[in-house]
Amino acid sequence: MTINYFEFYNIPESFHIDAAALKKQFYTLSKQYHPDFYANEDEAKQQEILEISTLNNKAYQTLSDPNKRLEYILKQHDLVNEGAKPQLPADFLIEMMDLNERLMEADDAEQVAHIRAEVLDVENNLNEQLQALTTDYETLNDTAKEDRLNGVADIYYRQKYLLRIKESLNTFASRF
Repeated sequence: MTINYFEFYNIPESFHIDAAALKKQFYTLSKQYHPDFYANEDEAKQQEILEISTLNNKAYQTLSDPNKRLEYILKQHDLVNEGAKPQLPADFLIEMMDLNERLMEADDAEQVAHIRAEVLDVENNLNEQLQALTTDYETLNDTAKEDRLNGVADIYYRQKYLLRIKESLNTFASRF
């Protein structure tokens, strides 16, 4: 049985949650289901409490981190799976391949800095698009949510792709 983390905390599924309220709920449940308080219970009850306590920790670690929360929401809607090959738009892939190629051919710190600035532009643009897609998400109807989630998944995969280029950039930058 898998329990949805949002349901576990009794909060609506959202990309932007009240961090203070989440933390408060986490601490309340941490106290309520602390294994030490159930030391005299039978083994089945102790096991149940341990599972709830573990679930509370995992849920909090996931929902309190915006990146993990985004990935969790996408996984809940089967839009992110391990090993999935996303269909990224050709223009984005061409742009990334161009940046990568120029990075491979860069032979001074100035060229690397210029490429880093372009990557930062792409990253900022993706973050702005993500913000626009996620801001009022929890107020939408199911059809609109599904639409938004597909857009969020697209940006998620673009960001993953961009992350590889940023890692290459850091490797190259260290050579100059």
